[in-house]
Amino acid sequence: MQESKYLVANEHDALWGLTVSTVGYDAVEPGEHYPTKGHADGYYFDMERGRVLNEYQMLYLMEGEGTFQSAHIESTTIKAGDIFLLFPGEWHTYGPLPKSKWKSYWIGFKGRNIDDRVNNNFLHPSKAIYHVGYSSEIIELYKAAMKAAFEEAAHSQQMLAGIVNHLLGAMYSLERIIELNKNHGQVEMVGKARIRIRESLESDLTIQQLADSLGVSYSNFRKLFKLHTGLSPALYQQDLRLQRAKELLSTTKMSIKEIAYRLNFESPDYFSSRFRMKTGMKPSEFRKQGLAGKRDE
Repeated sequence: MQESKYLVANEHDALWGLTVSTVGYDAVEPGEHYPTKGHADGYYFDMERGRVLNEYQMLYLMEGEGTFQSAHIESTTIKAGDIFLLFPGEWHTYGPLPKSKWKSYWIGFKGRNIDDRVNNNFLHPSKAIYHVGYSSEIIELYKAAMKAAFEEAAHSQQMLAGIVNHLLGAMYSLERIIELNKNHGQVEMVGKARIRIRESLESDLTIQQLADSLGVSYSNFRKLFKLHTGLSPALYQQDLRLQRAKELLSTTKMSIKEIAYRLNFESPDYFSSRFRMKTGMKPSEFRKQGLAGKRDE
């Protein structure tokens, strides 16, 4: 069984940054021919010869087991709970094992938004398979995409683009969460550290002291913290202090010097330079902007 919809995007849709060309669902019984019939020209392929597309596709295997191969990846097994990406200009082939069922969703798309992610190495043909497990969130997103595609209401391309971005974000984060959660001790330690940092913004707590209290070396703590959060602990602490500074500038009459020392910056000048680097304006300018907004209310 197959359900699919092929879509057309105009030049104005393309300016949104991402357009969707196809969305669909496949359900194949063991031994049944794959790919199923009904695909538009340029999409149908022979598993032995493979194909090359001029767009990206994101496929989620809900049930079954199969193989995937591309110009960057040797033939490898894919299983239920895997998402695999197809890249434009990249030869690939995939399909179910002979005695396996195959139930999958797919969505095809293109645009500068996704090109930027590839160019900045968030996504790459050498990392085309993501192990995300069973996810009701991902299934519901595909169902929403199919609904939007079949209804084809006004501005459906923008709706579909949002769904694709949500799918990519879910795929990217779910696999990372699964990997990180394999070590519960690390997750617990980083969680405790984040709480301590948040609760100690107005104290002189150092990252070295925090690492010592958690029973880990500074270098290992920094490495693990950045692995789990994407930021070094010192930068995480500084960003939270700058957020707190915004609150104090907006809600109190404390001087910039008082705020700098209250939040344990080395000096008012250092605080001002960090604040400007983060926000694009001086603390005094931020405060004036906030006061001007209140007067306009």
